[in-house]
Amino acid sequence: MKNEELEKEITDKRTGISYTLVGDYYIPNLTMPKQEKITLNKYGRLRLKYLKEHKKAEYTILLVENKLNSHLKEIQEIAEKNVSNLIEQLKAKSDLTEDMKNTDPLYWVGTMNTIKNQAEEIVLKDLIYV
Repeated sequence: MKNEELEKEITDKRTGISYTLVGDYYIPNLTMPKQEKITLNKYGRLRLKYLKEHKKAEYTILLVENKLNSHLKEIQEIAEKNVSNLIEQLKAKSDLTEDMKNTDPLYWVGTMNTIKNQAEEIVLKDLIYV
């Protein structure tokens, strides 16, 4: 059969996949559904990197099922909330007061940085790298 005699588009009755004739070959008409556009923050990017490098099967499943963006969005929202809550809890347990901002700013900044780092380490260990 010559190329002029072939149908330009066909549909496989068994699978329901449609094909378009390109040259001498039928190419499947496969498209990815539209995904929600999100902006990844630090935690979303770290989670994505971890999935790609260490959890390839889970990454592929989320990508194929079109759930990757919603997963990353949920993880980063939970991570931000958890870090904020942990910072408040750790700040309450420390001897840090708002007066120290004015009286001993270096101590206040150093202690706040330590508290923030502790909170982030906990969230990274419990939420991002699992």
